[in-house]
Amino acid sequence: MKLPKCFINTVHFINKNDYSEEQLNVWATGNVDIAAWNDSFLKHYTVVAEINDKIIAFGDIDEDYLNRLYVHKDYQGQGIATAVLERLEQHAKENGEVKITTYASITSKPFFEKRGYAIIKEQQVERGGIMLTNFVMEKSFTK
Repeated sequence: MKLPKCFINTVHFINKNDYSEEQLNVWATGNVDIAAWNDSFLKHYTVVAEINDKIIAFGDIDEDYLNRLYVHKDYQGQGIATAVLERLEQHAKENGEVKITTYASITSKPFFEKRGYAIIKEQQVERGGIMLTNFVMEKSFTK
């Protein structure tokens, strides 16, 4: 239950200036399918950062798709997201990937841009009948 709690709290706190309460509620509902999350984390390369048995960040990548990257609200701006992202990117490169794609929120777009990700397109995604804006972003590597 620690990963979903970190996810839900982070989304509702960190993204509140860029998304409405209604959008946040459909993005991070509080009703996480634990079995599905566990399955995806086991199938993906996953990095979890902890301090004193408290999860402060996590991220996962499935070959060339960066699925999740979240840092607890109390640990923002300390380089933790960068460290987790670097581990995920290194794993992808070691497995022969030459490009990583992610869907970045409005809030996380500047973070990814600073780390060499380019915006491919802005898109609207539907969650529970509510539209959310995000950005398809990519980063390419040389072999």
